[in-house]
Amino acid sequence: MFSHYMPALITAAVIVVIVWTSNRSLITRRTNLGAEAKLPRQLLILGLTLVGILILLFQIPMSEVARGQILGLLGIVLTGVIGLSSTTFVTNIMAGMMLRVVRSFRSGDFIRIGDQFGKVTDRGLFHTEIQTEDRDLTIFPNLFLITTPVTVVRRSGTIISTTLSLGYEMPRARIEALLIEAAEEVKLSECFVQVTEIGDYAVTYRIAGFLPEVKHLLTARSNLRKMVLDVLHQNGIEIVSPSFMNQRQYGLESRFIPTDTSAKQDDLVASDDSPETIMFDKADEAEELDQLRDELERHKSRNQELSELLKTNSEYDTAAIKAEVESNEQRILQLSEIIETKTSDSKPEK
Repeated sequence: MFSHYMPALITAAVIVVIVWTSNRSLITRRTNLGAEAKLPRQLLILGLTLVGILILLFQIPMSEVARGQILGLLGIVLTGVIGLSSTTFVTNIMAGMMLRVVRSFRSGDFIRIGDQFGKVTDRGLFHTEIQTEDRDLTIFPNLFLITTPVTVVRRSGTIISTTLSLGYEMPRARIEALLIEAAEEVKLSECFVQVTEIGDYAVTYRIAGFLPEVKHLLTARSNLRKMVLDVLHQNGIEIVSPSFMNQRQYGLESRFIPTDTSAKQDDLVASDDSPETIMFDKADEAEELDQLRDELERHKSRNQELSELLKTNSEYDTAAIKAEVESNEQRILQLSEIIETKTSDSKPEK
Protein backbone atom coordinates (compact mmCIF):
# COMPACT_ATOMS: atom_id res chain seq x y z
CA MET A 1 0.00 0.00 0.00
CA PHE A 2 2.82 2.37 0.92
CA SER A 3 4.53 1.70 -2.41
CA HIS A 4 1.57 3.26 -4.22
CA TYR A 5 2.37 6.63 -2.62
CA MET A 6 6.13 6.42 -3.14
CA PRO A 7 6.11 8.29 -6.54
CA ALA A 8 3.99 11.06 -5.00
CA LEU A 9 6.33 11.39 -2.00
CA ILE A 10 9.39 11.51 -4.23
CA THR A 11 7.70 14.12 -6.45
CA ALA A 12 6.76 16.21 -3.41
CA ALA A 13 10.35 16.08 -2.12
CA VAL A 14 11.73 17.12 -5.52
CA ILE A 15 9.23 20.01 -5.76
CA VAL A 16 10.14 21.25 -2.27
CA VAL A 17 13.86 21.13 -3.10
CA ILE A 18 13.36 22.95 -6.41
CA VAL A 19 11.19 25.70 -4.86
CA TRP A 20 13.51 26.11 -1.85
CA THR A 21 16.64 26.23 -4.04
CA SER A 22 15.03 28.71 -6.44
CA ASN A 23 13.90 30.96 -3.59
CA ARG A 24 17.36 30.85 -2.00
CA SER A 25 19.26 31.57 -5.21
CA LEU A 26 16.86 34.18 -6.64
CA ILE A 27 15.79 36.07 -3.50
CA THR A 28 17.30 35.05 -0.16
CA ARG A 29 20.97 35.25 -1.16
CA ARG A 30 20.53 38.43 -3.20
CA THR A 31 20.26 40.89 -0.34
CA ASN A 32 20.91 43.92 -2.56
CA LEU A 33 17.68 43.54 -4.51
CA GLY A 34 15.11 46.31 -4.25
CA ALA A 35 11.35 45.89 -4.09
CA GLU A 36 11.00 46.22 -7.86
CA ALA A 37 13.62 43.55 -8.60
CA LYS A 38 12.14 41.14 -6.06
CA LEU A 39 8.60 41.20 -7.44
CA PRO A 40 9.17 39.25 -10.71
CA ARG A 41 11.30 36.71 -8.82
CA GLN A 42 8.55 36.26 -6.24
CA LEU A 43 6.01 35.75 -9.02
CA LEU A 44 8.32 33.15 -10.57
CA ILE A 45 8.53 31.26 -7.25
CA LEU A 46 4.73 31.43 -6.96
CA GLY A 47 4.39 30.02 -10.48
CA LEU A 48 6.80 27.19 -9.70
CA THR A 49 4.81 26.36 -6.57
CA LEU A 50 1.51 26.23 -8.48
CA VAL A 51 3.03 24.04 -11.20
CA GLY A 52 4.47 21.76 -8.51
CA ILE A 53 1.05 21.39 -6.88
CA LEU A 54 -0.51 20.42 -10.22
CA ILE A 55 2.22 17.85 -10.90
CA LEU A 56 1.79 16.43 -7.41
CA LEU A 57 -1.96 16.04 -7.94
CA PHE A 58 -1.34 13.86 -10.97
CA GLN A 59 1.13 11.72 -9.01
CA ILE A 60 -1.19 10.99 -6.08
CA PRO A 61 -3.05 7.73 -6.65
CA MET A 62 -6.75 8.58 -6.84
CA SER A 63 -9.68 8.15 -9.17
CA GLU A 64 -10.05 10.38 -12.19
CA VAL A 65 -13.34 11.68 -10.81
CA ALA A 66 -11.73 12.75 -7.52
CA ARG A 67 -8.78 14.30 -9.34
CA GLY A 68 -11.14 16.22 -11.61
CA GLN A 69 -13.12 17.51 -8.64
CA ILE A 70 -9.96 18.73 -6.87
CA LEU A 71 -8.72 20.47 -10.03
CA GLY A 72 -12.12 22.03 -10.50
CA LEU A 73 -12.13 23.28 -6.91
CA LEU A 74 -8.64 24.78 -7.32
CA GLY A 75 -9.75 26.46 -10.52
CA ILE A 76 -12.79 27.98 -8.82
CA VAL A 77 -10.69 29.22 -5.90
CA LEU A 78 -8.04 30.77 -8.16
CA THR A 79 -10.67 32.37 -10.39
CA GLY A 80 -12.44 33.84 -7.37
CA VAL A 81 -9.24 35.21 -5.87
CA ILE A 82 -8.13 36.75 -9.16
CA GLY A 83 -11.61 38.12 -9.86
CA LEU A 84 -11.94 39.76 -6.46
CA SER A 85 -8.44 41.24 -6.39
CA SER A 86 -7.79 41.93 -10.06
CA THR A 87 -9.16 45.47 -10.06
CA THR A 88 -6.90 46.84 -7.33
CA PHE A 89 -4.02 44.51 -8.18
CA VAL A 90 -3.86 45.34 -11.88
CA THR A 91 -4.55 49.05 -11.51
CA ASN A 92 -1.79 49.41 -8.91
CA ILE A 93 0.66 47.60 -11.20
CA MET A 94 -0.33 49.82 -14.15
CA ALA A 95 -0.02 52.90 -11.95
CA GLY A 96 3.43 51.78 -10.77
CA MET A 97 4.57 51.22 -14.36
CA MET A 98 3.24 54.63 -15.38
CA LEU A 99 5.12 56.34 -12.53
CA ARG A 100 8.34 54.68 -13.72
CA VAL A 101 7.79 55.75 -17.31
CA VAL A 102 7.00 59.34 -16.32
CA ARG A 103 9.83 59.39 -13.73
CA SER A 104 8.27 62.28 -11.80
CA PHE A 105 10.33 61.48 -8.71
CA ARG A 106 12.89 59.02 -7.41
CA SER A 107 14.32 57.87 -4.09
CA GLY A 108 15.59 60.79 -2.02
CA ASP A 109 13.26 63.40 -3.54
CA PHE A 110 11.15 65.64 -1.33
CA ILE A 111 7.48 65.26 -2.28
CA ARG A 112 4.14 66.46 -0.92
CA ILE A 113 1.03 64.30 -1.27
CA GLY A 114 -2.01 66.01 0.21
CA ASP A 115 -1.01 67.06 3.73
CA GLN A 116 1.91 64.59 3.85
CA PHE A 117 5.44 65.85 3.18
CA GLY A 118 8.62 63.83 3.21
CA LYS A 119 11.39 62.07 1.28
CA VAL A 120 10.85 59.09 -1.00
CA THR A 121 12.37 55.91 0.46
CA ASP A 122 10.96 53.16 -1.78
CA ARG A 123 9.12 52.83 -5.10
CA GLY A 124 7.48 49.47 -5.71
CA LEU A 125 5.08 48.28 -8.36
CA PHE A 126 2.22 48.45 -5.84
CA HIS A 127 3.13 51.26 -3.48
CA THR A 128 5.41 54.25 -2.81
CA GLU A 129 6.87 54.89 0.63
CA ILE A 130 7.95 58.27 2.02
CA GLN A 131 9.68 59.21 5.27
CA THR A 132 8.12 62.22 6.99
CA GLU A 133 9.87 64.89 9.03
CA ASP A 134 8.89 62.93 12.18
CA ARG A 135 10.97 60.00 10.83
CA ASP A 136 7.80 57.96 10.35
CA LEU A 137 7.13 55.96 7.19
CA THR A 138 3.96 56.57 5.17
CA ILE A 139 2.90 54.21 2.37
CA PHE A 140 0.72 55.27 -0.56
CA PRO A 141 -0.79 52.89 -3.13
CA ASN A 142 0.41 53.84 -6.62
CA LEU A 143 -3.20 54.17 -7.74
CA PHE A 144 -3.60 56.99 -5.22
CA LEU A 145 -0.54 58.80 -6.57
CA ILE A 146 -1.82 58.96 -10.16
CA THR A 147 -5.19 60.33 -9.03
CA THR A 148 -3.82 62.86 -6.54
CA PRO A 149 -1.65 65.93 -7.24
CA VAL A 150 1.96 65.27 -6.18
CA THR A 151 4.35 68.18 -5.57
CA VAL A 152 8.01 67.33 -6.15
CA VAL A 153 10.82 69.56 -4.88
CA ARG A 154 13.28 69.93 -7.75
CA ARG A 155 16.81 68.67 -7.09
CA SER A 156 18.22 71.65 -9.00
CA GLY A 157 16.89 74.00 -6.33
CA THR A 158 13.69 75.48 -4.99
CA ILE A 159 12.30 78.73 -3.61
CA ILE A 160 11.80 78.96 0.14
CA SER A 161 9.92 81.75 1.86
CA THR A 162 8.37 82.97 5.07
CA THR A 163 5.76 85.60 5.89
CA LEU A 164 5.23 88.09 8.69
CA SER A 165 2.86 90.95 9.48
CA LEU A 166 3.99 94.42 10.54
CA GLY A 167 2.15 97.62 11.37
CA TYR A 168 1.50 100.46 8.94
CA GLU A 169 3.89 102.72 10.84
CA MET A 170 6.85 100.71 9.48
CA PRO A 171 8.28 102.13 6.21
CA ARG A 172 7.77 99.57 3.46
CA ALA A 173 11.07 100.30 1.69
CA ARG A 174 13.07 99.82 4.88
CA ILE A 175 11.28 96.56 5.73
CA GLU A 176 11.94 95.20 2.24
CA ALA A 177 15.63 96.06 2.45
CA LEU A 178 15.98 94.34 5.83
CA LEU A 179 14.13 91.23 4.66
CA ILE A 180 16.38 91.01 1.61
CA GLU A 181 19.40 91.32 3.90
CA ALA A 182 18.11 88.48 6.09
CA ALA A 183 17.58 86.20 3.08
CA GLU A 184 21.04 86.91 1.70
CA GLU A 185 22.59 86.17 5.12
CA VAL A 186 21.37 82.55 4.88
CA LYS A 187 22.90 82.15 1.39
CA LEU A 188 19.71 82.51 -0.66
CA SER A 189 19.97 84.02 -4.13
CA GLU A 190 17.53 85.89 -6.36
CA CYS A 191 15.79 87.19 -3.23
CA PHE A 192 12.57 89.17 -3.48
CA VAL A 193 9.85 90.60 -1.22
CA GLN A 194 6.12 90.60 -1.90
CA VAL A 195 3.28 92.33 -0.09
CA THR A 196 0.72 89.55 0.06
CA GLU A 197 -1.99 91.34 2.03
CA ILE A 198 -2.98 94.78 3.18
CA GLY A 199 -5.16 94.06 6.18
CA ASP A 200 -7.14 96.22 8.53
CA TYR A 201 -4.36 96.36 11.09
CA ALA A 202 -1.16 95.14 9.42
CA VAL A 203 0.73 94.60 6.18
CA THR A 204 1.75 91.02 5.38
CA TYR A 205 5.19 90.61 3.77
CA ARG A 206 6.61 87.51 2.08
CA ILE A 207 10.38 87.17 1.78
CA ALA A 208 11.60 84.47 -0.62
CA GLY A 209 14.81 83.33 -2.26
CA PHE A 210 16.31 80.55 -4.33
CA LEU A 211 17.88 77.62 -2.44
CA PRO A 212 20.26 75.68 -4.76
CA GLU A 213 20.90 72.76 -2.36
CA VAL A 214 17.66 71.12 -1.20
CA LYS A 215 19.20 68.36 0.92
CA HIS A 216 18.76 70.49 4.07
CA LEU A 217 15.46 72.06 3.00
CA LEU A 218 13.78 72.12 6.41
CA THR A 219 16.85 73.57 8.11
CA ALA A 220 17.09 76.28 5.44
CA ARG A 221 13.47 77.27 6.02
CA SER A 222 14.05 77.47 9.77
CA ASN A 223 17.25 79.46 9.30
CA LEU A 224 15.43 82.00 7.14
CA ARG A 225 12.86 82.59 9.87
CA LYS A 226 15.59 82.87 12.50
CA MET A 227 17.52 85.40 10.46
CA VAL A 228 14.40 87.49 9.78
CA LEU A 229 13.85 87.74 13.52
CA ASP A 230 17.49 88.63 14.22
CA VAL A 231 17.87 91.25 11.47
CA LEU A 232 14.61 93.03 12.30
CA HIS A 233 15.34 93.06 16.04
CA GLN A 234 18.91 94.27 15.47
CA ASN A 235 17.50 97.20 13.51
CA GLY A 236 14.91 98.11 16.13
CA ILE A 237 11.88 96.71 14.32
CA GLU A 238 9.25 95.47 16.76
CA ILE A 239 7.45 92.36 15.48
CA VAL A 240 4.07 92.55 17.18
CA SER A 241 0.56 93.00 15.83
CA PRO A 242 -0.93 96.50 16.10
CA SER A 243 -3.73 94.92 18.12
CA PHE A 244 -1.16 93.60 20.62
CA MET A 245 -2.43 93.92 24.20
CA ASN A 246 -0.55 93.28 27.43
CA GLN A 247 -2.14 93.70 30.85
CA ARG A 248 1.11 94.92 32.37
CA GLN A 249 1.67 98.66 32.31
CA TYR A 250 4.42 99.86 29.98
CA GLY A 251 5.35 103.27 28.78
CA LEU A 252 4.82 104.32 25.20
CA GLU A 253 8.56 104.22 24.63
CA SER A 254 8.79 100.50 25.60
CA ARG A 255 9.89 98.11 22.87
CA PHE A 256 9.25 94.36 22.81
CA ILE A 257 12.61 93.36 21.38
CA PRO A 258 15.07 90.86 22.93
CA THR A 259 18.00 92.55 24.63
CA ASP A 260 20.50 90.19 22.97
CA THR A 261 19.84 90.00 19.22
CA SER A 262 23.25 88.68 18.21
CA ALA A 263 23.31 85.30 16.46
CA LYS A 264 26.20 83.01 15.71
CA GLN A 265 26.59 82.48 11.99
CA ASP A 266 27.66 78.86 12.62
CA ASP A 267 24.23 78.14 14.07
CA LEU A 268 22.64 78.88 10.69
CA VAL A 269 24.87 76.67 8.56
CA ALA A 270 23.54 73.26 7.50
CA SER A 271 25.84 70.42 8.44
CA ASP A 272 25.89 66.66 8.79
CA ASP A 273 24.35 67.13 12.24
CA SER A 274 21.29 68.94 10.87
CA PRO A 275 17.80 67.60 11.77
CA GLU A 276 17.37 66.16 8.26
CA THR A 277 20.07 63.59 9.05
CA ILE A 278 17.79 62.04 11.67
CA MET A 279 14.45 62.80 10.02
CA PHE A 280 15.22 61.22 6.66
CA ASP A 281 17.83 58.58 7.46
CA LYS A 282 16.07 55.79 5.56
CA ALA A 283 15.37 58.06 2.59
CA ASP A 284 19.03 59.10 2.45
CA GLU A 285 20.10 55.44 2.54
CA ALA A 286 17.66 54.58 -0.26
CA GLU A 287 18.90 57.53 -2.34
CA GLU A 288 22.53 56.49 -1.84
CA LEU A 289 21.75 52.88 -2.80
CA ASP A 290 19.95 54.03 -5.94
CA GLN A 291 22.92 56.16 -6.91
CA LEU A 292 25.30 53.25 -6.35
CA ARG A 293 23.10 50.91 -8.42
CA ASP A 294 22.89 53.49 -11.21
CA GLU A 295 26.67 53.83 -11.22
CA LEU A 296 27.02 50.03 -11.25
CA GLU A 297 24.73 49.74 -14.28
CA ARG A 298 26.65 52.52 -16.09
CA HIS A 299 29.95 50.70 -15.62
CA LYS A 300 28.43 47.40 -16.78
CA SER A 301 26.92 49.04 -19.88
CA ARG A 302 30.21 50.76 -20.62
CA ASN A 303 32.09 47.46 -20.42
CA GLN A 304 29.63 45.84 -22.82
CA GLU A 305 30.20 48.68 -25.28
CA LEU A 306 33.97 48.35 -24.95
CA SER A 307 33.80 44.56 -25.43
CA GLU A 308 31.82 45.01 -28.64
CA LEU A 309 34.31 47.63 -29.73
CA LEU A 310 37.20 45.23 -29.28
CA LYS A 311 35.42 42.53 -31.30
CA THR A 312 34.36 44.65 -34.25
CA ASN A 313 37.11 47.26 -34.56
CA SER A 314 40.84 46.73 -34.70
CA GLU A 315 41.73 50.35 -35.42
CA TYR A 316 41.25 51.53 -31.87
CA ASP A 317 43.90 51.54 -29.19
CA THR A 318 43.21 48.11 -27.71
CA ALA A 319 45.58 48.66 -24.80
CA ALA A 320 43.68 51.75 -23.64
CA ILE A 321 40.34 49.98 -24.06
CA LYS A 322 41.50 46.96 -22.08
CA ALA A 323 42.82 49.23 -19.35
CA GLU A 324 39.44 50.97 -19.12
CA VAL A 325 37.66 47.60 -19.02
CA GLU A 326 39.89 46.44 -16.19
CA SER A 327 39.32 49.66 -14.30
CA ASN A 328 35.57 49.31 -14.75
CA GLU A 329 35.70 45.70 -13.55
CA GLN A 330 37.45 46.77 -10.37
CA ARG A 331 34.89 49.50 -9.80
CA ILE A 332 32.04 47.05 -10.49
CA LEU A 333 33.41 44.66 -7.89
CA GLN A 334 33.86 47.48 -5.41
CA LEU A 335 30.33 48.81 -5.97
CA SER A 336 28.82 45.33 -5.66
CA GLU A 337 30.53 44.84 -2.31
CA ILE A 338 29.43 48.26 -1.07
CA ILE A 339 25.81 47.65 -2.12
CA GLU A 340 25.73 44.21 -0.52
CA THR A 341 27.25 45.55 2.70
CA LYS A 342 24.85 48.48 2.96
CA THR A 343 21.86 46.27 2.20
CA SER A 344 22.82 43.59 4.70
CA ASP A 345 23.60 46.17 7.40
CA SER A 346 20.23 47.90 7.04
CA LYS A 347 17.78 46.78 9.70
CA PRO A 348 14.08 46.32 8.99
CA GLU A 349 11.86 49.11 10.25
CA LYS A 350 9.48 48.29 13.08
